[in-house]
Amino acid sequence: MADPTITTQCCIAGGGPAGMMLGLLLARAGVEVTVLEKHADFLRDFRGDTLHPSTLELVHELGWLDELLALPHSKILDLRFQVGAHEVTVGDFRHLPTHARYLAFMPQWDLLDFLARKAAMYPTFQLLRRTEVTDLVRDQGQVVGVRARTPAGTLEVRASLVVAADGRKSTLRQQSGLEVQNLGAPMDVLWFRVTRRPDDPSPPLGHFERGALFLLINRGDQWQCGRVIPKGGIASVQARGLESFRAELVKQAPFLADRAGEIRSWDDVKLLTVRVDRLRTWYQPGLLCIGDAAHAMSPVGGVGINLAVQDAVATANLLAGPLLARRVTTEDLRRVQQRRELPTRLTQRAQVLIQNRVVAPALRKRAFRNGRLPLSLRLVKRIPALRRIPARLIGLGVRPEHIHTPAASPLH
Repeated sequence: MADPTITTQCCIAGGGPAGMMLGLLLARAGVEVTVLEKHADFLRDFRGDTLHPSTLELVHELGWLDELLALPHSKILDLRFQVGAHEVTVGDFRHLPTHARYLAFMPQWDLLDFLARKAAMYPTFQLLRRTEVTDLVRDQGQVVGVRARTPAGTLEVRASLVVAADGRKSTLRQQSGLEVQNLGAPMDVLWFRVTRRPDDPSPPLGHFERGALFLLINRGDQWQCGRVIPKGGIASVQARGLESFRAELVKQAPFLADRAGEIRSWDDVKLLTVRVDRLRTWYQPGLLCIGDAAHAMSPVGGVGINLAVQDAVATANLLAGPLLARRVTTEDLRRVQQRRELPTRLTQRAQVLIQNRVVAPALRKRAFRNGRLPLSLRLVKRIPALRRIPARLIGLGVRPEHIHTPAASPLH
């Protein structure tokens, strides 16, 4: 017997921020859209949790910002870092021309559940969970759908357009054969958590020392901690032992001394293998890659979610009309890449610059040898107005998108 088949106008592989935002906006415009998510729910840990002002502004444009911010989250108004013996504020979000002038840290599963609930209001939206995309379906060189694995067996989804939003390890990107340009990364990140108490201090977001880079993110009742290590250096860290690992945490955040023991084994420490890459071409007939499937971002600046969401908004703006008219062309797909490639390139260029000139020397213990701050940080510390520049670049990014798709009537 043939595999069961469903038909839709747009099939989106991946229920992450890019996939869910695109599915929502297309359904809101009246497009038949099916999102395929391989997991049963969104409860995956150690995903990016940073919502920048640009993303919050998009939710405001949809009229749902207050509702989103009613969910548990923390916020920071400025970016503070401890660099050697100096505390430096490098970005101040209070001056941004947005309704939410701060970074919000919200568990990604809450954001995705929120987007899924809103999308479900529209009758043309469908989310299939426990549905893992495994292959592309082609007809005479054109992508016309995907095959997916479900608990009931294999499913085929036919669509006018397939969008790969299935992350940096994208199955569809691999199946497409599109060429990937690797930009390199000198580090990986070890993520772990310890308990946060109401009377804990409010430490700087990052700690930069010679040979040690730590991140501390307030997640309500927990601290999400990140230790930056040289690329491929996890074996060396583990060889020094868990006690040494805990001692490094206490050195950077002494107030956590009585909680370091919560890191009971290496199973409590998750490795993020940092990759910075992008596709030379994001599309082929019938297929478009967006978000991490098109360009894996460094964790520098925490902008990965926001670039993915911006991709989704641009894609909806440019393709909702052609999808409704059932005539999506390769030229339409080219316009999406043309719109989003410059912001991607400039953001990755800045990330690679910071990786190579700040992160890598610090990891090699070549930075801050004389105890002095680099000139750029001395200027930012001395002239507060300069803090608006990094805040704008991080908070809004290059060419921020706005929602131009029409709004169809919701189901209820």
